[in-house]
Order: sequence, then C-alpha cells, then structure tokens
Amino acid sequence: MADHAMDIPQILQSASINRNPDPSLDINPATTASEKRPVAVGPDSETNSIASDVVHPRQVIRPVRRRHTLPPLPDLRFEQSYLASIKDADTWGRVAWITTRDQVLLPLIQGTVWTLALSGWRFWNRNASVSGHTLGSRVRRWWYEVNNWHLPQLGSTRDHKQMSEVENFLQFYTAQFSDAGSN
Repeated sequence: MADHAMDIPQILQSASINRNPDPSLDINPATTASEKRPVAVGPDSETNSIASDVVHPRQVIRPVRRRHTLPPLPDLRFEQSYLASIKDADTWGRVAWITTRDQVLLPLIQGTVWTLALSGWRFWNRNASVSGHTLGSRVRRWWYEVNNWHLPQLGSTRDHKQMSEVENFLQFYTAQFSDAGSN
C-alpha cells in the first residue's frame, strides 16, 4: 500500500507536464489584458447617439498600445561562449592559447586591475575624507568641531603604546620558546 501512496504525486506531476509547449501560448497564462481589442471610433459608434456636448470625439478613451515583445535572451552558458571563441582555431596550439587566454590570463588581469583600483580608491578616500576641500569634507570637519571630537591623524596611524605591547610580547615569546627544540 505504501508504494501506491508514493505513486500519486508522481502521477499528478507527470500529468501536468506539457510535452510540446507552444511559445505563443505557453509562455504566460492568458489574462484579461491579453484579450483587449483595439478600439476604433467610426460612424457606427454609439457616440453619435449621445449629445455632442457630453462626448467629444477627441476625448474618447483610447487603449494604450501594447509593448513589443522583448528579444530573446542571449545564451550566456560557458560552453556556448567557449565554442564561439574557438570556432576559427585551426590547430591544437591555437585552441590551447585561446583557452589559456580566456580562462587564466584575462581573469587574472581583471582581478589584479580591480584590486589595485579598489586599493587606490580606499587610500585616496581615507585621506580625502578629512583633508579634502569638498562639501562633504567641510561638513565632516564642522561636525567634529561642533561635537568637540578630535580629527583623525592623517599621516602615520601607528599607535606607539600598541607597538610597545607587541614588542614586549615578541620578547616574551622568544625568551619562553627559544630553547623549545633543544631538549
């Protein structure tokens, strides 16, 4: 009996699969917006029976034109772009060069340039945020003065107290563990 109970969801799912979908019908379900027909005002329209001061032909509501369908999405899978890039390669050496260029060199160069750009931006932005002459820097300096805060130092940001603690720890470490391997 347990086997028959497990077959019910499978039967329901397989019955709802459309084996031969039609793109013009099965992309999205029909709605009332799909059933709209264009409106044409002609001599046989009912507006002639209404007084002209109530309905003027230029004031008749006209439906909005439907948007054109979007073009198909490009195929961005790896295999398709790779096959397109090696289609003109005539030797195995060219295929190896194209593969190395596209899969190793270009991502490496892009990552390096992006990292350098972000590092440069952070360095410039850190210094420009306090010492700059832009409106944002002026507002920041004014806010620091209003709240009696100290502006961060621009040059060396080394903390001498912390550096001395690190040096003390290193001296302690070397004194404690200098003879660890001699026993």
